[in-house]
Amino acid sequence: MERNSYKLYVFILCLIVFAILTLTFVVMLCYITRLLVKLIRDGSQDKTIVKRYKKERGKKKKTGRVERWVGGVFCALSLFLFGFALYVRVCEDKASNALPVFRVVYSDSMSRKNERNTYLFENGLNNQFQKYDLIITRALPPETELRVYDVVVYELDGKRIIHRIIGIEEPNEYHTERLFFLQGDAVDGRDKAPVAYSQMRGVYRGEKIPFVGSFILFLQSPVGYICILGVLVVTVATPLLEKKVEKEERKRLQVLLSARAEKTENGRWGAPIVFYPVFYPVEIPFVHPNDRERDEKNE
Repeated sequence: MERNSYKLYVFILCLIVFAILTLTFVVMLCYITRLLVKLIRDGSQDKTIVKRYKKERGKKKKTGRVERWVGGVFCALSLFLFGFALYVRVCEDKASNALPVFRVVYSDSMSRKNERNTYLFENGLNNQFQKYDLIITRALPPETELRVYDVVVYELDGKRIIHRIIGIEEPNEYHTERLFFLQGDAVDGRDKAPVAYSQMRGVYRGEKIPFVGSFILFLQSPVGYICILGVLVVTVATPLLEKKVEKEERKRLQVLLSARAEKTENGRWGAPIVFYPVFYPVEIPFVHPNDRERDEKNE
């Protein structure tokens, strides 16, 4: 009960931290976008806009589509990895059944062959795995089909241990169950207590993905949650704000092109266009004709 309460506390804390970081990031991104829009409207980005227009004129605009496609793929991949990490966390506490179960290795007890365990060399047992490997366990065969040197997952005091069977003791006058003695390949002695079939949760058949477990553990951590959710926010928010900036650039470009068309109509066809300084409407004071005649006489 205490463990579940702690997990709930960590989950809520992660949500709070994520909400604060997301809000801060969105506010900063909106502020930067607002500054860019202001610079575009003031004409400070005219040279850049015209240069980009000349470069992209006559070409099909594929950059935006490619960026959106890459962003979508990256977002989908992030969601897949996050979902897979959650799946591993949920399933690793369960017994293997018809579906394979992925488990992260947390110790080095099966990482190498101990020289004192001569049976490993004599029988060519080379299915060791390293710490932080991701292994796949299958459903247990019937109890009578388990053999010496099989690698199994068993539960002891709420923990999952993956070791090799090194001995089997059949039922006798001292016990009515079939007992299994297990040991890690890298250690000197066997596990302290024999294991019953009811404690076993799966069998390992040599299927593993090296070193992926460390990445899975990261995704299962609070920091991993925040990183994945942050990636999703960035992937969604950034294109929306970029679209707003592009819209302002298109408006500004239309203003510049209109100014160019007006210059050519005034008899300056082909003259170089100067975009700086930006031409804004100027107020010309009105002068009455009588006042103009009076001024001429005075002169």
